[in-house]
Amino acid sequence: MSKQQGITIRGTKDGLVMRFDDQMGYQELLDELKAKLSEEAFDGQAEMTVQLGHRYLTNEQKKDVIQLIEKNQKIRITKVQSEVMTVEECNQRLVEKQSETYVGIVRSGQIVRAQGDLVVIGDINPNGRVIAGGNIYVLGRLKGIAHAGANGNRSAVIAASWLEATHLQIDDVLETMTDELTVLSEHPEMECAYLHTTGKLVIDRLQELRRIRPDISTFKGGS
Repeated sequence: MSKQQGITIRGTKDGLVMRFDDQMGYQELLDELKAKLSEEAFDGQAEMTVQLGHRYLTNEQKKDVIQLIEKNQKIRITKVQSEVMTVEECNQRLVEKQSETYVGIVRSGQIVRAQGDLVVIGDINPNGRVIAGGNIYVLGRLKGIAHAGANGNRSAVIAASWLEATHLQIDDVLETMTDELTVLSEHPEMECAYLHTTGKLVIDRLQELRRIRPDISTFKGGS
């Protein structure tokens, strides 16, 4: 019976992918990694993604693995992927799924922040700013600045009863709403903003939110 490989390397259109077996011991893995790198022949400069799967490695162990791989000067690691979530990452996810509610007017120069979703019941005046790690929902007139997905959540959305914002931002994509204001003032309706797959910030009717972000609803039950 042939011994199962603990490390596999395959080529993709984006470069090489190295996958680690989840069950192999760490020292045994390092030994096989050394042998694998000495056996493989790499043509030119190769970019590699390292997939750890469900294996947990400390930051020090990750550093050792990367240094060992990059001793081969023909390999450059571009990404290390892991399906293991740390306690800190888990806690951050929980925080981002929570919602906070602000009742009242967000006045000019005022900033309202939330770690997760933010619900504003009231207007956001020009130069008023709301920032959330998750989604932003405004039950009123959004005439100021809204920044959703501030912690890197590109799936976040901004929704408002009346969207007249001067600036909208999701993650690191900022849109100045100069051209939209005239159209929205002529046809006021509930709107939502989201990042399209192209990376462009798009505005659509609020009714489309269910289609655009089907995972946004967490409601269970009903008929």
